[in-house]
Amino acid sequence: MKSVTVFAPATVANVACGFDIFGFAVNEPGDVAKVTLRENPGVEITRITGDNGKLPRTAEKNTAGFTALRYLETIQSQQGVSIELHKKMPLSSGLGSSAASAVAVLFAINTLFDNRLTKSELLSIALQSEKLACGAAHADNAAPALFGGFLLIRENNPPDIVELPVPENLYCTIIHPEIEINTVDARNILAPNVPLKDAVKQWANTAGLVAGLYRKDLTLISRSMNDYIIEPQRAKLIPHFYEIKKAALDRGALGCSISGSGPSLFALSNSQEIAQKIAGSMSAVLANYNICNQIYISTINTEGPKIIAQEG
Repeated sequence: MKSVTVFAPATVANVACGFDIFGFAVNEPGDVAKVTLRENPGVEITRITGDNGKLPRTAEKNTAGFTALRYLETIQSQQGVSIELHKKMPLSSGLGSSAASAVAVLFAINTLFDNRLTKSELLSIALQSEKLACGAAHADNAAPALFGGFLLIRENNPPDIVELPVPENLYCTIIHPEIEINTVDARNILAPNVPLKDAVKQWANTAGLVAGLYRKDLTLISRSMNDYIIEPQRAKLIPHFYEIKKAALDRGALGCSISGSGPSLFALSNSQEIAQKIAGSMSAVLANYNICNQIYISTINTEGPKIIAQEG
């Protein structure tokens, strides 16, 4: 039977000052999904690797399976599919794990059905799966995983996505401490109201970051990567957060903050050499406290998902 295997990238959401409105894709890590047509109707998850048995195997309860079901409903097809999902990134890492799984399946199944749906239509389905995963249909992971690049999410319902330019030689260093933070818990700790003085500073930084990207002004990007609202509330969930952040900035990072809901941190820099030095310093902080961690270094992924194998 025909099958398509797709890689979909991890994503960094919020990007310091842009809670729920900024996100970008990276080249690693990411998830891989293989979708195969089958004779019987319905969606079957036949294999999952890399999750230590934590993800549900029932299609309706799994974001990958849920996504496939919604796709088939949307195109009104009775065709059955089976899914193999290979998790290549940590769960509950703040790197858009659920979005990567959903996007990999969507891109694969849409390829099998001759691209019946546009990327915008695929995004609407991916947002439904995000709501299943974390209780909120926000696009700051799903959209960059699907479209690639550095994106501004002006509105979630309906999605209004703006692609932002990416300066050359912009590198991202990601460190994942081996602890888990549930996205729902990380959202629930956030205060419902924001002091006006903090909101004004945050608005200035979001505008400054957009301007910096358009002007390719790395110093403006750096000055704008300060979060006065979300980071101070979530930092308490990440052991030694401020020490890790200082280590990155001392090594030349343009900025450093929490990726999504954490516990991963990201740092932007303007060269691979600096990105590697940042990685070493951040990892050393956690090693001092006997906290295992994983490091990823990548440029911004402007491609989004990609087909890595086709059969039949």
